[in-house]
Amino acid sequence: KTVSKLLAPVKNSEKTMKLDDHIICAVAGLTSDANILVNYARLSAQRYQLSYQEHQPCEQLVQTICNYKQAYTQFGGQRPFGVSFLYAGWDRHFGFQLYHSDPSGNYGGWKATAIGANNRAAKNLLKSDYQEGMTVEEALKFSVKVMAKTMDTTTPTAEKLEFSTLTRNEQGKLVHRLLTAAETDALLKDVGAQTADSGDI
Repeated sequence: KTVSKLLAPVKNSEKTMKLDDHIICAVAGLTSDANILVNYARLSAQRYQLSYQEHQPCEQLVQTICNYKQAYTQFGGQRPFGVSFLYAGWDRHFGFQLYHSDPSGNYGGWKATAIGANNRAAKNLLKSDYQEGMTVEEALKFSVKVMAKTMDTTTPTAEKLEFSTLTRNEQGKLVHRLLTAAETDALLKDVGAQTADSGDI
């Protein structure tokens, strides 16, 4: 995320947005374009819930957004939305799901992927080191390792990173949580200590 000592501290997440109770998204690109699409997605999700009294299936919501994005590539006099999204959600049809969409409106489902700066290097690390069945804590630590090796800085800090989780509690309710700066610092220190012990620098 953008860091400057002249910027006023933000009151909410810059890069992670909630579309509905069952789906969130991460943004890479023009945040102003993302805001338009996020509002469109939220409206679509609420219309579906009003009509059918249940959450809109994750892939259907992603497809709705992508159809809107694709329409802006068809006609002259307007530009495509300059933003890519990662969508993480859960529905009763397919459980937890992860999707990626690009400015052209293409989308696909993934087990793990990355967007934004240095995403190719991050994807290569994910291909080689990702393991299915990781716990949330293990996945967070793995994310830190990937970010540390692909960021343009050698010292990742809580000011430059945001971590968000989507889980189901014992009652089956979905919980979206953004890690605090203190939790992010503790996570970075824990991974740093493990990396130093293993000699993987």
